[in-house]
Amino acid sequence: MKIALASDHAGYDLKKTVAGYLAGRGIDFVDYGCGPAECAPGVKVDFPDFGGRAAAAITAGECDRGILVCGTGIGMGIVANKFRGIRATPCWNEYTAEMSRAHNDSNCLTLGGRVLGSGEALGIVRVWLDTEFEGGRHAVRLEKIRRIESENYKAPSS
Repeated sequence: MKIALASDHAGYDLKKTVAGYLAGRGIDFVDYGCGPAECAPGVKVDFPDFGGRAAAAITAGECDRGILVCGTGIGMGIVANKFRGIRATPCWNEYTAEMSRAHNDSNCLTLGGRVLGSGEALGIVRVWLDTEFEGGRHAVRLEKIRRIESENYKAPSS
């Protein structure tokens, strides 16, 4: 499994913690930013730039899943869900992480660096990584979501 990892300035510290956790488990990841220079005091960056790069890597097949971190996890989730095939889920506890994978086959976890402690966040990441999609009735629901996406997705204009 290869993870696309990204954050803005508000999620940078938690992203570093998650990167260490992934490395410790031997899980390959690519960091799409932001980096330390962009997180200097008083420097603000825009989460769509970094979340968009990570989501694009998932849709291109360069990464299998993503973990995106901003202040609340909401903004990154909105950005990632603009990409065809992404099922980004902001999670705030281990139960939401479990359900996001078991029932929704989430391929992109979003976390809030300003609302989660590192221990809590790593518990969420662990559960999200380790939970398998249950399929069955949930697969039927995902197919309905794919159909809605296909009917409503507007391809990028050239």
